Amino acid sequence: MRLHQWFAILACLLFTVTGEIQSYAAPKKSVYQPVGAPADPKVDVRWNRFYNFSDASNILKQIAKAHPKLAKLQSLGKSYGKRDMWVMTITNFVKRPKKEQQRATPAFWIDGGIHANETQSVEVTLYTAWYLCEMYGRSEFITRLLDERVFYIAPMLSPDARDAHMNEPNTTHSPRTGMRPVDDDRDGKVDEDGYDDLDKDGHIVQMRIKDPHGRYKAHAEYPQLMVRVKDGEKGEYTLLGNEGFDNDGDGKVNEDGDGYYDPNRDWAWNWQPGHVQRGAHRYPFSVKENRMIADFIMAHPNIAGAQSYHNTGGMILRGPGAKTDRYERADIAVYDRIAKAGKDMLPGYRYMNIAEELYEVHGGSVDWIYGMQGAFCYTNELFTPFNYFRHASEDGHGFFGDSEERHKFNKLLLFGDGFVKWHEVDHPQYGKVEVGGFKKNWIRQPPSFLLEEECHRNMAFTLFHADQMPKVGIESIQAKDIGGGLTQVTVTVVNDRITPTRAAVDIKRGITAPDRVTLVNKEVKVILGMTDSDPLFRSPSEQKHHPRVMKLRSVPGQGHVHVRWLVKGKGPFTVRVESVKGGVAEMSGK
Repeated sequence: MRLHQWFAILACLLFTVTGEIQSYAAPKKSVYQPVGAPADPKVDVRWNRFYNFSDASNILKQIAKAHPKLAKLQSLGKSYGKRDMWVMTITNFVKRPKKEQQRATPAFWIDGGIHANETQSVEVTLYTAWYLCEMYGRSEFITRLLDERVFYIAPMLSPDARDAHMNEPNTTHSPRTGMRPVDDDRDGKVDEDGYDDLDKDGHIVQMRIKDPHGRYKAHAEYPQLMVRVKDGEKGEYTLLGNEGFDNDGDGKVNEDGDGYYDPNRDWAWNWQPGHVQRGAHRYPFSVKENRMIADFIMAHPNIAGAQSYHNTGGMILRGPGAKTDRYERADIAVYDRIAKAGKDMLPGYRYMNIAEELYEVHGGSVDWIYGMQGAFCYTNELFTPFNYFRHASEDGHGFFGDSEERHKFNKLLLFGDGFVKWHEVDHPQYGKVEVGGFKKNWIRQPPSFLLEEECHRNMAFTLFHADQMPKVGIESIQAKDIGGGLTQVTVTVVNDRITPTRAAVDIKRGITAPDRVTLVNKEVKVILGMTDSDPLFRSPSEQKHHPRVMKLRSVPGQGHVHVRWLVKGKGPFTVRVESVKGGVAEMSGK
């Protein structure tokens, strides 16, 4: 064989080997990644599904393990059903490793799942914890937020009822209560006559019987929908209520199920007994899970903003919950400014006053956090029927949307998966009946393909609010020699965020201590101290006692306060500002 033929064969072999090596090489990571989300998260979670207590707990543990410099998980204790009451703290722990440093930093509180059937309220809190940790170092905004703020996140305020809703037969509305047994019908027995899942499918739906004298008929276009007949019109069916039968022989059906007490009627502000407010239970904080949460919040007066997640109806709610209560006008202006941005972030959501535009709530957490902790708190009612077809129905879309729209959405977008079709079952007392209706995991909750959007949009609103919590700073220190061994020291204290360092309700009720501006230099003697909003000090307020530490009622949102001392001695001077809810700042100047 000639030499050139050997070279040709060798070239072919090399090409083949090289080709094989290239074909088995690891593919390069794609640079085409979705924006607004981590491309390769340390904790890989699907956000188009719901998680029970165990799975949600595992997600929290994985986040804490994967991000030890950003997240720490603690249990406040055990619920009635012996489940952990989780709270996750998220911040830059490298910057503030000590608890006293964390508590000197403006903090934001987030909770969900106080009404356990309001399922996605847990997912949005989990998503927020996950997103904050995964996007730190990737997003300039998130990185700055965790460098400046502390987040306390409690995803499941009613963990027992969450597991009951997800793992036991229920409607989309149950259980709203906690799980301690309560004698609802006062017959000496507790929780003895609740729902009964006649077909064992895990969903409590409606019962009907065929009846030519009934008051309902099938909808012409959506035959699964029962509609009332007009006067004089002949019906087809009689509706018998939710699945169940008379368990205790008292002639009533489903009259004493799980609970009943409402964990969001148990808080120590404007609390009213059961004859005024159904579900109030025995006395404020008689629900042990709420007591644990309240103790934690009270131990962290640096909480300046808060968000509680509920469902449904698409609402950004502020208090007051009771018509007899009043929020301070200056604070309402802050609420309005933040909510204005929220309405842009949450299409179809309405900004509302609970008592005047929704219904009265006595003993709700949102009022307690505002009225007794001095923090600005919203309640978001997650998921709006506006999202069915991205327009409001004729009735303004209400809580759950128009009945026909729900069935249309189920038909066109869920392909019937949201409804248990009517089918015949045996009833122990009524004989043959038909059962059917919307499944428990839809109507109040978004379907899977809308869940992640719901989580992200609501989180974005909450993070906007957190970013607008107060943040004190020192703009300048000016020292002027005025002769006779005296120096005039003027400091401008600023807060560039929407929220003041102390809410008007905080000032009115003395919830937290005034902000303090301290001239640190011990070697100089302070002769006089005064404050003014005017840089020329044309209307100063003098603090006659202990002027070295000047006390401020508040530093207004996107505002400033000027502090001036007359001292004996020379600089450089060091000034420290301390605000319970606005943080700490320090500066030195000549």
